[in-house]
Amino acid sequence: MTAKRKKIAPGLVYIASLGCPKNLVDTEVMAGVLVSEGWGLTFSPDDADVFLVNTCAFIPPAREEASEVLTQVTAWKKQNPRHRKVVVTGCLVQWEHMERFHNEFPAVDLWAGIDEIPSIGKIMKNLVNGKIADRRIMCSCDPMFIYDDEMPRLKLTLPHVAYIKICDGCDNRCSYCAIPNIRGDLRSRPIDSIIREAHNLLEGGARELLVMAQDTTAFGMDNDRGESFAKLLRELDQINGDHWLRVLYTHPAHFNDKVIDVFNSSKHLLPYIDIPLQHISENILSRMGRLISGADTRKLMTKIRKEIPDMAVRTTFITGFPGETEDNYKELKDFAAEQQFERLGVFAFYPEPGTPAADFEDQVPHEVAEQRAAEIMQQQAKISLNFNQGLVGTTFDVIIDFIEKDKAVGRTYMDAPEIDNVVMLPDAANLQAGDFCKAKITAATEYELTAKVVD
Repeated sequence: MTAKRKKIAPGLVYIASLGCPKNLVDTEVMAGVLVSEGWGLTFSPDDADVFLVNTCAFIPPAREEASEVLTQVTAWKKQNPRHRKVVVTGCLVQWEHMERFHNEFPAVDLWAGIDEIPSIGKIMKNLVNGKIADRRIMCSCDPMFIYDDEMPRLKLTLPHVAYIKICDGCDNRCSYCAIPNIRGDLRSRPIDSIIREAHNLLEGGARELLVMAQDTTAFGMDNDRGESFAKLLRELDQINGDHWLRVLYTHPAHFNDKVIDVFNSSKHLLPYIDIPLQHISENILSRMGRLISGADTRKLMTKIRKEIPDMAVRTTFITGFPGETEDNYKELKDFAAEQQFERLGVFAFYPEPGTPAADFEDQVPHEVAEQRAAEIMQQQAKISLNFNQGLVGTTFDVIIDFIEKDKAVGRTYMDAPEIDNVVMLPDAANLQAGDFCKAKITAATEYELTAKVVD
């Protein structure tokens, strides 16, 4: 006889979080809110009363992923339609064309936008109690929510890894990007709140803090508190302990001398930057609205390489932007070869509805954009292999992410979790996730290192 599951009031929630780490932080905040409101969380959809999907809508592939998940959720609900509810949150709800999804997925009981995050527990209670109309859309056109250190948050990453979102929204208005329309205008958290959160995360076992936003370097530009990204980094770096501090999603137009100075004088801040450059051709950068020229981009990269010699640079490019000629593309490919970026991603341009670039003349066929992206990535694979092979024989501090039998998997300072390269450490049974160790590189492939623990 099978034992009945003990009923948790108001019920159990299964959460699917889609998209980037910035979205994951929202998911963690919602999970914390739900638990504080009496909801239980489950790792099995079969046990759930509510299926919550936090979505991404940045580009078509993200919306395709959301569509695939919602198709699965629809089938889940059909198994017990009277007692199962579906809630969709996040960027897809804020997307200006979301009515297509609203019509396509009538099984969704509630669509909740970004400003509903802090009250999601109460909203879902009203939903299961029949106090909210079916298929309700609750969404502010201009979201203003940004969490703080006092909000409940249930971390869903590896125990030793924690993300800190220092601001939300964006004021850059790149011509191809829908983020300002989805996430709203830039709004920065106070430094004091961020520092308190960092302390809390480190006391909770985090060994690596990842600082991020839509444009991390724009922190503080939206207010007159006198707070800047450089000031924030200095204060974060002053927190005592044995941990790493990593920066993601910077903008080349806002990466100034004060930020470079912090990298040079810090003890926790890793010499690693994620700085999407998107292109190098002057006319393409201008049409993109990137706020920085190709010449100034080159000067910035030269300055960073000169003043922070150990800096590992991760960047991304967009190929096939409207008006990109063969010469523009060749300039971009040559630039990637010249710079020898340690980490590089390339994306084919998508004409995003509602953005200026979607209506630009001289649209490049998508298959051409994809071919150009593939060619640069083929070039980058060779660059990455040569770079990694040059590391053989050198020793690095490595943070361990998880253990597989007697093999450990970790990362160097040059690698962000779930994005960059990994280090495989055979015969490392004495290590645990979250440990730091010194390891000597013994072998290398394009995106993976093998090493031996030396300390």
